[in-house]
Amino acid sequence: MTTIIEHTLSGADVADETRAFNADLAARLATVPMAHEVDDAPAIRAAREEGGGPFPAPVRLPEGADRTVPGRDGDIPIRVLRPEDPRGVFLHLHGGGWTLGAADAQDPQLWELATAARVAVVSVGYRLGPEHPYPAGPDDCEDAARWLIDNAAAEFGTGRLVIGGESAGAHLAAVTLLRLGDLARSFAAAQFTFGPFDLGLTPSQRHGADKLVLPLATLEWFYRQFLPGLGPEQRRAPDISPLYADLPALPPARFSVGTQDPLLDDSLFMAARWRAAGNEAELEVVAEAVHGFLAFPITVAEREMAAQARFIANAVAAP
Repeated sequence: MTTIIEHTLSGADVADETRAFNADLAARLATVPMAHEVDDAPAIRAAREEGGGPFPAPVRLPEGADRTVPGRDGDIPIRVLRPEDPRGVFLHLHGGGWTLGAADAQDPQLWELATAARVAVVSVGYRLGPEHPYPAGPDDCEDAARWLIDNAAAEFGTGRLVIGGESAGAHLAAVTLLRLGDLARSFAAAQFTFGPFDLGLTPSQRHGADKLVLPLATLEWFYRQFLPGLGPEQRRAPDISPLYADLPALPPARFSVGTQDPLLDDSLFMAARWRAAGNEAELEVVAEAVHGFLAFPITVAEREMAAQARFIANAVAAP
């Protein structure tokens, strides 16, 4: 049976808190240049390591371990956060517009998820644009997924797998499942968090010129880093924009997105297509939340993290 859950994390107090945070965030963002204005990916990465921009500086936890797995173009770095006696493994693909971000940039959040859901987290350090444009990143994510399918039981003591990510990572998780074909059902579930699924621009993307964190000009800059030389229609090839792919026999998925995110339509449309193809889909629309809201210290982020942990824990629970 296919189900879709559409509800807003409401309550005047929570919505008011989120709106107040958004106003503060807008003031802070007004003092720093956006990615498309800097137009220098290595410089932006270096600044983010120091806490420049809208997100806090990354914190590496001692619970994390670095290693590599084999890929078609060489070794792929991964970051492993493993609680005691994991019941499953979560293959995590980080966000950052296919250009920024790293496997070790979300240790506290991923460790919280690992312990709450009792899963080992394997976060993939896939290659980034513009140095390594499409299809390098998707190739790495597919190769890491195939490695995990083959080795999870031996490495982690369990073959129960979930895949997911935030923003560009959600896009890469969907692309990876499509590339796996029949092996996609090796994953018990997928968690897609404010992902872009139509890189040719959905209506909410097109109307997002003034959105916080990811305005249209910044979004287009990320697309150019990942897909240099491709126009909107070319970016709608199914391997690039999974909204346009056939979606048969895919695992149950949970989509989450904020109402103030320019990628709102992407989750609305993709969840509907996921369901129409005969797959299970849940959709959580978060009142007033902006793109990337999970990184911020607000109630809706805490609630969303708890909801993701419940979803993943249920997916890896013994049948």
